[in-house]
Amino acid sequence: MAEFTHLPVLLYECIEGLDIKPEGIYLDGTLGRAGHSREIVKRLTTGRLICVDRDQAALDAAQERLGPWMDRVSLVHSNFCEIDAILDGLEIPAVDGMLFDLGVSSPQLDDASRGFSYMADAPLDMRMDQSDTLTARTVVNEWPREELRRIFSQYGEERYAGPIAAAIERRRTERPIKTTLELVEVIRSAMPGKALKEKQHPAKRCFQAIRIAVNDELSSVDRMLQSAVPRLKPGGRLAVISFHSLEDRIVKNALAGFAKGCTCPPDFPVCVCGKKPVIRLVSRKPIVSGTEELEVNPRARSAKLRVAEKL
Repeated sequence: MAEFTHLPVLLYECIEGLDIKPEGIYLDGTLGRAGHSREIVKRLTTGRLICVDRDQAALDAAQERLGPWMDRVSLVHSNFCEIDAILDGLEIPAVDGMLFDLGVSSPQLDDASRGFSYMADAPLDMRMDQSDTLTARTVVNEWPREELRRIFSQYGEERYAGPIAAAIERRRTERPIKTTLELVEVIRSAMPGKALKEKQHPAKRCFQAIRIAVNDELSSVDRMLQSAVPRLKPGGRLAVISFHSLEDRIVKNALAGFAKGCTCPPDFPVCVCGKKPVIRLVSRKPIVSGTEELEVNPRARSAKLRVAEKL
């Protein structure tokens, strides 16, 4: 089994944001290496922690990582957007706090065979849940050129989305693109020399876009937020860590909507929708990593934490 030791991002900020009650019920919707879960469950006495992950490897490793506290832990193999089904299955109507650490986890990045990394050669996969059928190889070799251009532009914010999609289409008519480094080669071939000299790896944006498409990440985030807030107890906390602007925009807008309540047009003299605020934003601006954390954990550089409390 792979070693699952690591440094959880914004750990103490998350714990503070969740305002953990020893007797409370909490849900970690992105178990990963269980770094956040360990710190939550250590603070529980009669409480309970529900750990969710799409990746069975994370759940298997958690048996050891959370060993001393397994009497108060429930492990669930599921997508975090299925909160209603998860809590209904456990006969839990509402919880005291939820944490979601979005995006790909460190074990998935570090395990080259999973196909997430553009730094090591591996089959094109990128599935967070290995039981899913859609893989990166399918996206790269079978999706239409225009759809590739769209996801590179929309999900990866890639300036050269058009030329890269065209290059992929040309290459795959000759032979299938099977591995990560084959794809990196095609991406590089479509980019101008000045882009190849930038600090960021030339394939980073496209790999991000393909990963998001394979795992349906953005719509999962929105569905998760719409389900999570109603399942919080009054005073319960929701903490969400995002790693790129697309995710953060979804989180920010969804929480702002729950905090505002009223959806009437601005020119209406009085509210007719009757919707009331259901949360308050614990901090108006996202919480980011400090210098000390960044020195020991560079992956925290782009992390943003938003916290809300149920009214």
